[in-house]
Amino acid sequence: MLETVLALMGQWKDVFAQERTAHRAMRQALSSACVVGRRTIARSIAAREPIEDEGRDWSAEYRLHARSHWAEQDLFTPALRSAVAQCPGPLVPMATDDTQLRKTGRHIPTAYRGRDPMSPPFHVNLLWGLRFLHTSVLVPLHEHDQVAARAIPVWFENVPPVKKPGKRASADERAAYRDAIKTQNLSVAAVTMFHEMRRRVDAVGGQAKPLVFALDGSFTNRTTFRAPLERTILIGRTRKDAKLCWPAPEGGRRVYDEASFTPAEVLADASVAWQTAEIFHGGKVREIEYKELVGVLWRRGGARRPLRLVVVKPIPYRVTKKGRLLFRDPAFLLCTEVEGDVRPYLQVYFDRLHIEVAHREGKDTFGVGQAQVRSAKSVSRQPVLSMATYSLLHVAALEAYGARRAACLGPLPPWQGEQPRASCLDLLRHLRNEVIDKPHLVAFLGLKLSAQSILAAAAT
Repeated sequence: MLETVLALMGQWKDVFAQERTAHRAMRQALSSACVVGRRTIARSIAAREPIEDEGRDWSAEYRLHARSHWAEQDLFTPALRSAVAQCPGPLVPMATDDTQLRKTGRHIPTAYRGRDPMSPPFHVNLLWGLRFLHTSVLVPLHEHDQVAARAIPVWFENVPPVKKPGKRASADERAAYRDAIKTQNLSVAAVTMFHEMRRRVDAVGGQAKPLVFALDGSFTNRTTFRAPLERTILIGRTRKDAKLCWPAPEGGRRVYDEASFTPAEVLADASVAWQTAEIFHGGKVREIEYKELVGVLWRRGGARRPLRLVVVKPIPYRVTKKGRLLFRDPAFLLCTEVEGDVRPYLQVYFDRLHIEVAHREGKDTFGVGQAQVRSAKSVSRQPVLSMATYSLLHVAALEAYGARRAACLGPLPPWQGEQPRASCLDLLRHLRNEVIDKPHLVAFLGLKLSAQSILAAAAT
């Protein structure tokens, strides 16, 4: 797997102005992935074995993010090219969401105090950190193997909110704030990313495939659904009380019909027949029931754009094998594509869950956002380098071993049971062992790691 990782990272030479800068980025990415504990830049340097011709000036490792000229989103080009090639269907499924990186320093640029998404519903907690816009390609591994889709990150952008003026702010400052929040928000950044992602997918050979973005409810709004997007389809969750209607009868001046309805009313309406579809969810193919209305209008969101409303029936589940049958909440979805079969778009939305897996693995296991940097550029760039390394690690595992967990990753504990896919910890442990056992492969980077140096760095 190390050979595949190095081959993918070798494409970073086109991102950086100098080859030595690209080598420094590769060296820092590999050493950060191999350390134990918090993945800081200082610990990644301390884990390396000293080399005679290498200086001990650590400032160059920090200047990589603070001063070097490189476009951080270009680091995902190798992962995007491989992920698009592993989507054999007629579309490229993607998922977009925002995530927050916890911080503790009070002098970190773009850090803010926002709502903690993990807070309980009865008490909202606040979180000090950074906000990033994240997009992943949902590689549909279930089309050939009975394995869940894999989220491969291909975009990770720092999108800080506009700072709210204080109590003593003037009227002009408050007016400027109201104007700024209309143009500097997550939805506007998402629309810009949609256009850029379409261009990037075309550049790696996906011109004939439309992009399908599965969105959370916060991105299902007028900014995204009214944007003119080329060969791009959006499917997002909407509120159960959203006001929808049919187009007005022809011959009059009205655009919207006078009668309106809500998705919750469609769920309870017996005149709308239930349909069935087979969706891979929860480790196997399951049959779900849904209702579909094509050509509805959402005047507050989509304006005159015809949309498709999909109401998914609550899915039953059991906590234990002998436990009582429970039901999840119904899903109310709006899709911008009104032609063709809706089942491929439903599958993309069910696969959207795996972007949350990428969030958890990236932050908790891979240490995205744990580096201690303060420069304005470094705060935005260093997490992108970490997330790009996480993406390339999963792409290399798919190319080297396939969709299922390889035997070379070692046996699983007996209490863990069968695992169809390799975990992030499996891949990190395997990569660490290969870097230690095959130093000749990384010698051109000036990188040498040992078990003793990694343990010594963990104690610092």
